[in-house]
Order: sequence, then structure tokens, then C-alpha cells
Amino acid sequence: MLSRRDFLASGLAATAAGVIVPPVLAKGVVAAANDGVHSDRVLVVLQLGGGNDGLNTVIPYADPGYGNARPTIGIKPDKVLRLDDRAGLNPVMTGMQALWNAGQVAIVQGVGYDNPTYSHFEALHVWEYADPQRRAVDGWLGRLLAKQVDSQGHPLAGCALGQPNTPAEMRAQGATVSVIESAQSYRFQGGTGREVAAPALYRRTPGIYGVLFDQALSTAQEGMKALADASKYTPSVPYTAESTVYGSKNDLAAALQLTAQMIVTQPSVKICHVVLGGFDTHQQEDTRQQALLGYVDAAVSAFMKDLDAHGQGDRVVLMTWSEFGRRVNENGSRGTDHGSAAPVFVVGKPVKGGFYGEPPSLTSLDMGNLKHTTDFRSVYQTVIRDWLGGDAAAVLGGSFAELPLLKAA
Repeated sequence: MLSRRDFLASGLAATAAGVIVPPVLAKGVVAAANDGVHSDRVLVVLQLGGGNDGLNTVIPYADPGYGNARPTIGIKPDKVLRLDDRAGLNPVMTGMQALWNAGQVAIVQGVGYDNPTYSHFEALHVWEYADPQRRAVDGWLGRLLAKQVDSQGHPLAGCALGQPNTPAEMRAQGATVSVIESAQSYRFQGGTGREVAAPALYRRTPGIYGVLFDQALSTAQEGMKALADASKYTPSVPYTAESTVYGSKNDLAAALQLTAQMIVTQPSVKICHVVLGGFDTHQQEDTRQQALLGYVDAAVSAFMKDLDAHGQGDRVVLMTWSEFGRRVNENGSRGTDHGSAAPVFVVGKPVKGGFYGEPPSLTSLDMGNLKHTTDFRSVYQTVIRDWLGGDAAAVLGGSFAELPLLKAA
């Protein structure tokens, strides 16, 4: 016989992590007081894990300091996909160049913060919690979800897609987050037997725990039903891409296809998170990073085309981030070491394409690292306030320089 203890020990629901239970337990109280974001707009956050080298992504090909600093891994000017007379994209990013030409890519230059840290762990905390002092305990997207995203507590308002665990930036007390590694895996652990047993075990249990588990079960079941209903979606473009370096499928493409499926079929979806790792390119950056940027380019291009074909392009903005950039000078292993400032992409039909912020100097450096020219919280403020219509100051604890990179509503 399956007991409550047995069921709880094996986990309530799963992707690998499933609907995140602790925030869900607080959802009923929090949702009643929420009065925040009411639009049908969607924000997609793409994390480039490991510290993407911004200088070989958005290349200052006209600056002689670039070639001098990178004699072996630098991209030659005749290979750069030129965006203007001073900077261009890595040659594998042809899809992003096409979106740029359509006015749908904003590149924010020199993004970082004061007194940068070059530790992955510490730098991740800064970006995930929007806190250079590294004292915050709730992620910035989690704070936004818990306090302002008005979805009547819908389990799919915040989704982490194509990954097994909740990203730190979405963790917060009162934030409901669904972790969906794949549509097939998003179900109760143990299959239909446990799905049937769960309500019998926990529904109408006396006391506060019964109420909390009843709320959690309802949330899990609602999310699984919605995802099952989403099977009506058919992608309008192919998402798969092969890497000539790793010989594997583009996992980011699969995650963004799942993201498109959620956006097209589930109007309650508001914040989605996807991730591609591997950008810690201390060695052989000239091949490794290009393969990864090829992944990004193919996946984002397909995603934007798919959304547009389904009539959803005007609803969605995608932004990228990485915990830090790389040092200006290449190292002795055809790679680059941990650095500081780097560009951020904001992509979508609602975007006013172009460059924003000042490009950092390649000669006036801080111990070999770029000095940031744009606070990363300016980007966060833009997507919270100008895109989602939320209270950015309440999430970020202050106001930051304006980035007018979105079209007027």
C-alpha cells in the first residue's frame, strides 16, 4: 500500500525536479495579494553559462587593440559579419545578423557592475540575484514572479525549460515555477499509479498541511494538464542543428522549441528561462566558442521565426546574459580567462534594434579587464518596467540608467 510518507519520499511531481513545491505551498496566500503584471507579454531569459567571451561575439574589428590582444584567436576583419563601421558579429551568427538587419536585435555594450568578481560562483550570484553585494536570498525573476506577475497562481507563469533544476534567479519565497525538462518527462514520478494515488492520499487531509498539499497537488495537476493540451502545437520551422565540433544535437534548440510550444498554447506563460552551458573557454576558444555561438544562432533564429509564423512575435522579447566576459588578451592555450564586462542581446519584434551603451576601451583596462560602461541592472530594469510593465525598483532595490531599446506600445 502506498502511504503518504512513501509518496512524499519519492517526490510529488517530476520533470527531474517538477513543479517546485515550497513556493507552491505559499502560493495560495501570495496570489490573493498580487497586483502587478497583467499584460500578455512574455520574457524569455537565455543564460550563456560559463562566461561567454563578448569580444569574440560582438567583435570590435576596427579597433587595432583587438587584433593586437588576440593574434591567434581573434576574428579577422574580412570574416566578421559587419553591423556598422566598427563592430560586427562572429561569422557563425548569420541568423542573428538577419534579425539585426530586420531591426529586431539590440546589443547593449559593456554590461557589468562595479568591483567585478572573477569567480563563477560569486559572479553567478550577482547576476542571478541582481545584487553586486551578494547578500540577496531571492532571485530577481523569483521576486518578480512572487510579487508582481499576476497569473492567478498559474503553475506555468514561470517556466524553466529544457533543464532539470530551478535556476537560482527564479527561486524566491512565494514564486511558483514549473521545471519542464521535456514535455514527456513532466508528470508524477511513478506514472499514472501515483497520479491517481496522490489525491486520495492528500486531499482533505485535516489541518494546515492538508491545505498546503491540496494546493500543491492542484498546481501540479493543472500544469500537467496544460502541457498535455499543448500537444496541439506543431513547429513551423526545424529546430535541430548538428555541431561539427561536439557531434551532438543542439539542446538549446530543443529547449527553445519547448518554450515556443508553451508560449503558443498557454496564454498564462509570462517568464521563461533556458540555458546553454560550456562558455568557459580557457582553451581552444576559436573552435569551442564558435560551435556554441552556432548553437545560439540556430536556436534563437528558429525560435523567432516559429513565433512569428504562429502570430506570437509581437508578444515575446528574449534577453541573454552570462556571468562575466573574458580578459582582453588571449592566453597561451588559444583561449581566454575570466574577465568582466560583455555585451547583452535583447531580441524580438518589439525591440528597437541597434547598439546601446558605450563600447568599453580595449586600452584603458582594469588589470587586463574591460571596464563596464552599462550596469547590468539597467537591462533588467528595461525588461521588467518597459516590457512587462512591472515595478523594477521594487525588484532591483533602486533605479538605473535608461535603455530605450523597446518600441513604444
